[in-house]
Amino acid sequence: MKKNIEQARERMKASGFKMTPKRLDLLAYLFEANRYVSAREVAEELRVSHPSLSYDTIYRNLNDFAAIDILETTELDGEMKFRAACQSGHHHHHLICRTCGKTETLDVCPMEWVSPIKDSGFEVEDHKFEIYGRCAACQK
Repeated sequence: MKKNIEQARERMKASGFKMTPKRLDLLAYLFEANRYVSAREVAEELRVSHPSLSYDTIYRNLNDFAAIDILETTELDGEMKFRAACQSGHHHHHLICRTCGKTETLDVCPMEWVSPIKDSGFEVEDHKFEIYGRCAACQK
């Protein structure tokens, strides 16, 4: 986790963001949680150590971190959720639990099977594939 936070710090610095204790705590929580969480959940977690930290500030920082690829985003049940970006270094997708936000890596890319796109002249610049359900622990 320490290595991941250090990489995030370097990316923030390169993008012109100041490294503050609040931002460090926000990142530490996300890297430790290792699942999708809402801005509200982050606010509740950080309220003890940073009582003056507003929900708007947290939400803005989460979006800023997503914009520089420190965080990944998804929408679950109409709410934006955030998680620390994967540091695997290889292309992959996720299985996402709707109940707890836990993610599992899916090492298969369905884009390999989408031949109509290849023949359409459309240039794919990026894609995201997520499967939503309930993890084994949440099914019990």
